[in-house]
Amino acid sequence: MKIFISGVMQGSIKGKGIQDQGYRQMIRDAIKILHPQVVIYDPFSVFPDSVEFDNQRAKQTLFSLAEEAASADILIAYLPEASMGTALEMMRSYDQGKTIISITPLEKNWFILAVSSKIFTSLDEFCAWVQQTNLSKLIAGSSE
Repeated sequence: MKIFISGVMQGSIKGKGIQDQGYRQMIRDAIKILHPQVVIYDPFSVFPDSVEFDNQRAKQTLFSLAEEAASADILIAYLPEASMGTALEMMRSYDQGKTIISITPLEKNWFILAVSSKIFTSLDEFCAWVQQTNLSKLIAGSSE
């Protein structure tokens, strides 16, 4: 099973700033408790300096990450605020029929409602749930 951790990086920051990325480790740690074998793809750990990319490399990275997200069995989206890159990754995953789990206070947002299989309003709520849930049962077409 492959899980893609999607989530806000720049968000609404003007310029080259990055939001706190500590949520990624919290999600990874919570998943690994019950699913130690799962492969987790975290774009920030692969491209920690992405805000420094020139426009061409940024464009290439954005679209390659969207394809990487679509190749995962499950996409977990952390959205304390809107994120255009995360929305792109979610849409590509949705178009491929993948399972999308959203962690966001934007639980009434039409886009979140339309593409998410499950929605949690806090990271704590998600972590408590994922530590006792067999994620393979959520994968589309799973026979488990």
